Amino acid sequence: MMAIISLLLLASLLPHLTYNARVNVGIVNGKEAKPHSRPYMVSVQEKEQHICGGFLISDRFVMTAAHCRNNAQVLTVLLGAHDLGKKNENSIRFRVDSYHQHPKYTTETYHNDILLLKLEKNVQLNNNIKWIPIPQKEGDIEAGSVCSVAGWGYLVTNKTSDLLMEINVKVLNNVECESKWGKKQFSASQMMCVHGDGGSCDGDSGGPLVCGDTAVGITSFGDPDQCNSQKLPEVYINISAYLPWIKNIIGNVN
Repeated sequence: MMAIISLLLLASLLPHLTYNARVNVGIVNGKEAKPHSRPYMVSVQEKEQHICGGFLISDRFVMTAAHCRNNAQVLTVLLGAHDLGKKNENSIRFRVDSYHQHPKYTTETYHNDILLLKLEKNVQLNNNIKWIPIPQKEGDIEAGSVCSVAGWGYLVTNKTSDLLMEINVKVLNNVECESKWGKKQFSASQMMCVHGDGGSCDGDSGGPLVCGDTAVGITSFGDPDQCNSQKLPEVYINISAYLPWIKNIIGNVN
């Protein structure tokens, strides 16, 4: 049933895709994360079905990708989850009070693919629900840095996972990434790439790229034909490029 729903969701995204970008909506070649070892992870859902990842950045805001909210759909977020198939693991669902999409987000190139979700009320933090820091100043992550991604998306084509999966990846040099994607698709000032033995796939959009204990990127898009492509690396939004906008939203929304 989940596979069918995921395929339908993916099909609904296709009209919005450019010819050379696949929206990430799972983790390929990864392993199951230790339950609740990533307490900041959020399942962004429509009609209580997982469509994207996200992550808690304060006790009131979730960060995800702008393309995760198609049209005028109503989203909820599930916090404290590990196995999305379990109804009794003390996960908590929150309604979204307001949506804050970057004003310059574009569906053609996925530039500015960032969305802040203000939750209906403050989250009560516990061992299974904690927020993760984001960068404090603008800057690029050094090429070759080992970071990690996680999500509930596809393991292989047409196979989703109820369990949170994770894998380590390496940050790719921006010049090399730009040469692979081209300047029209890849913006070195607001994006970053990773590569490795595995990585994000359909179902992981909006999840964090974590370096150390900091969320530095948002899963955005990749090769339209293949997850974990050797030809076209996975692309992430560089959170540090948006700090003034993020602080303005969080600081001005009561």
